[in-house]
Amino acid sequence: MDNQTEVRKFILLGLTSLQGLQKFLFMLFLLLYLSTLLGNMAIMIVVICEPRLHTPMYFFLCNLSCLDIFFSTVTVPKVLAGFLLGHQGISYTGCLSQLHFFHFLGSSEALLLAVMAYDRYVAICNPLRYTLIMSPRACLQLAVATWAAGFLHALMHTVMTSRLHFCGPNHIQHFFCDIKPLVRLACSSSQLNLNLLNIITGSIAIGPFVFTLFSYLYIFSFLRLKVQSKEGRRKAFSTCISHLTVLYVPVIFNYVPPSSGSSASWTMIATLMYNVVTPVLNPLIYTLRNVEVKRALKKRLFSRE
Repeated sequence: MDNQTEVRKFILLGLTSLQGLQKFLFMLFLLLYLSTLLGNMAIMIVVICEPRLHTPMYFFLCNLSCLDIFFSTVTVPKVLAGFLLGHQGISYTGCLSQLHFFHFLGSSEALLLAVMAYDRYVAICNPLRYTLIMSPRACLQLAVATWAAGFLHALMHTVMTSRLHFCGPNHIQHFFCDIKPLVRLACSSSQLNLNLLNIITGSIAIGPFVFTLFSYLYIFSFLRLKVQSKEGRRKAFSTCISHLTVLYVPVIFNYVPPSSGSSASWTMIATLMYNVVTPVLNPLIYTLRNVEVKRALKKRLFSRE
């Protein structure tokens, strides 16, 4: 890799070069990042400490919170430093590491959301066999599989990107090292990298979304036909709508096509949505719409003991 690469450092141009906006954006992103850390850490602590929440649904929710914390940490601290210090330099190795962990955690989260949809499908449509199908061992295996698949997917991109030859401009039109803005700087052919990104990464993003959507369409039809209790319907709908809200936000912003000439700007906006905003929304959506989590939070925060 060292013999093939002349460029040993890249410059991240960031979100904006306007001095008037940088202080405001710094405070905004700092607030969002702290909210991500505090909100997701609160969910993890409550799930771990509350015995009533030791169920498959909350086990996967705890995994989601862990992914959200790491996912934001991959990019946001570097963005904050950029707002304070201007354009940020990043080493070649650091750039590949950031690319790897971004795709590792992002693809793992997409797959985990599909696993959570499957958990809700089994719990609502096949409740008598739920404890057998979603046993602790099965839940652990599913969680490990999502993390492992995400790691292998990111490793593929990291290896393929490391094979590119960089010999010219080193200014990246983004706020972190992602594949598309990075391959634009390559002197060698990057068509294979883009094909893998479009086919494999696109499948990992769209596949879980389609699977989740069809799972919940089946759940909603099942609830209308088989569940007569209004309370039972309300509780099931509440959980499903929370999950779909978390899922829809990044997919809509990432896959609605941009207008001509705005591809780079739209890519950064889409990335900000699922890398900065969605991790903040996850704990809010799940706590505000979930009675059990709200009760556990109140118990831990406001208990006299």
